[in-house]
Amino acid sequence: MSSTLQQSTLSSSNDLPRVQTATIEDLDQITDLLTALFEQQGDFTSDPQRQREGVSMILEQPARGRIFVLRNDDQIFGMVNLLFTISTAMGGMVLILEDFIMHPSHRGQGYGTLLLDHVSNFAKQKNFARITLLTDKISEDSQRFFQKHGFAHSSMIPMRLNID
Repeated sequence: MSSTLQQSTLSSSNDLPRVQTATIEDLDQITDLLTALFEQQGDFTSDPQRQREGVSMILEQPARGRIFVLRNDDQIFGMVNLLFTISTAMGGMVLILEDFIMHPSHRGQGYGTLLLDHVSNFAKQKNFARITLLTDKISEDSQRFFQKHGFAHSSMIPMRLNID
């Protein structure tokens, strides 16, 4: 992990955390967060170059999705990646919440709720019909967090075919 990611204290009361739409200038810090996320997951392999390429595709093509970051003046310490798609079941646009991570030193302080509330407001303002996410089976804390915010288990079972 980069030293930017490891330095994680708010430096002053004027340095309040805020949610912003990510820009290409945020690419390195977002990649660091995703690297940390994928190091925790069993289904994915951390590959910073691939993560960087994926983030770039979203940042350079806003019609594909949005990345929101939680930051102070010095650093990003949380992020969420939303992808746009169409649901025939819902008859309209829906969001896939692809990645959601808060730096470990900022967990349990309400920052995840701040970021997720921003996502919900964005979805309502843009008339998205649903938000779907996958969370780790082994991460009960993650499951409780999303359930606390209204997400429910689905009877659908995720399956994937990697084309490599």
